[in-house]
This record gives sequence, structure tokens and C-alpha cells, in this order.
Amino acid sequence: MDPLIITTTPNICWLAPEVPYPRTVEKIITEAELCERAGASILHTHAEGQWAEVIRGARRQTSLIVQCGMSSLPIPARMEVWTERADMISMIVSHHDEAFTGLDVHVLHPREELEEYMQLCKQYRVKPELEIWHGGSIWNMRYLIDKGLLPAPYFTTLFFGWPGGSWSPPTLEEYLYRRRLLPPGSVINVSIMGPEQKTILAAAILQGDHVRVGTEDYPYLTNGKVAAAHELVAEVVELAQHLGRAIATPAEARKIIGLEGRNE
Repeated sequence: MDPLIITTTPNICWLAPEVPYPRTVEKIITEAELCERAGASILHTHAEGQWAEVIRGARRQTSLIVQCGMSSLPIPARMEVWTERADMISMIVSHHDEAFTGLDVHVLHPREELEEYMQLCKQYRVKPELEIWHGGSIWNMRYLIDKGLLPAPYFTTLFFGWPGGSWSPPTLEEYLYRRRLLPPGSVINVSIMGPEQKTILAAAILQGDHVRVGTEDYPYLTNGKVAAAHELVAEVVELAQHLGRAIATPAEARKIIGLEGRNE
């Protein structure tokens, strides 16, 4: 079993926006350093729109894989992620339909746009993180593979419990069902929004899959306390240790994901 890759998400909590999180470049990088020390190997960042500064700062001060999120944004608003050659970029393989606190998100992502994503990723050597919300996402993923646009290994994040029209139940049954649909060569990661999180995290750790935790996903420790992203990483490290799973270093994560060294 590969060591556990932990993705950290020190970003806005969509269900409880009052939860504090780092919003300046300096604070984002400081939190990234704390998350790396706690055991994370991937930084999933929104960068608060400061893509270049956060990518450069994370590279300068950490060994983390830099994964840039906000996949609801149109391609022109994210071009800096490619031109700055981030390690990874998030890419929803279906449509955004989410119902957050005070914010409804409705964004179509047609297959033509997905193809453009893949062409940009190839041009700039940025690996896509494929956001998999339901079975239709996997159909689109196979479409890209069949067209020769998506090379293996495929880094996928399965989303559970995120509210809105893209919702799927945060249950073991849904997790096991959806992972069975994924093609060979998939590296599977899970994101759960809600109190059911720890059950699916434990299942993913035991199945040999990987996990994503942080203020964006679910900002609460097992005891119900609101926590910073690095504290949430530390708690899942402890869980993995109890379950006998080693924790991946950023270098080990790069090898598992198929990143060819550091994108500079």
C-alpha cells in the first residue's frame, strides 16, 4: 500500500464563512509550512486571487506540491496558474451546482472546455486534479482518456456531502461504489463536507486511497472544536498511524502522482 497523501485546504469554509483562515500571502505560506510539518504533502490553495505570489512563496518556503483550486472560475481568470507553472490545477469534470451559505454556484463546464484544460496542462506541464462529483464526472474523464488528452496516472478527488445539485451522499456505500467506477491508473483522494467525514477518511486510509482535510472541507476536529488546517492534518495523521498507514512525504507523493520533478 502506498503511503498516505494528505492534501490540506487552508481556505474559506463555504458552509461557515466566519471560520478564520489565512487570507494574505504571508499567512497562507505560514499555514502551508505548519501543514507540511504536520504531515501534508499537497497544498490546495485558492491563493485569494494572488496566484503568482502564493505559488512562488510556497515553492520558496516549503516542499509541498502546489495545487491551485477555484475550478469554478473561467479559464482566463486562472491563466496565471499555468503560466506560473503550478504543480497541479483543479478541474471539475462535470458542472458546478452548489448551495453554500449565502452563495449559490451554477457554472457549466462543457467538454470543449475540458479539452482546453487538458491542452493547457500539456503545454505548461501542469497536472490536473480531476474533481469527481458523481458517475457523470467519470464518463467525462473516460472521454478525455479515449481522446488521448489525459495521461495516467489520473489524480482524482471524490467529493461527498457538498450541498447543491452536485451533492452525493457521504456514505461508505457511495464511496465504494464510485471508486469501483474509476479506470485503472486512478490515484483516488476523498473530500467530505460534513460530520460523516471521519468515517470515510478512515475507509479511504484502509483502502489505500488518499485524503483531503482543511478548513475548506470541514473545519472541525473529532471533539467538535473549530481548528486550523494544520491541526486537522495532525488529527488525520494520528488516525492513519492508529490504522497502520505510513504518511507520504512530498517527494513520495510526487512519485505516486506522476509529477516529473518540480515545475520551475
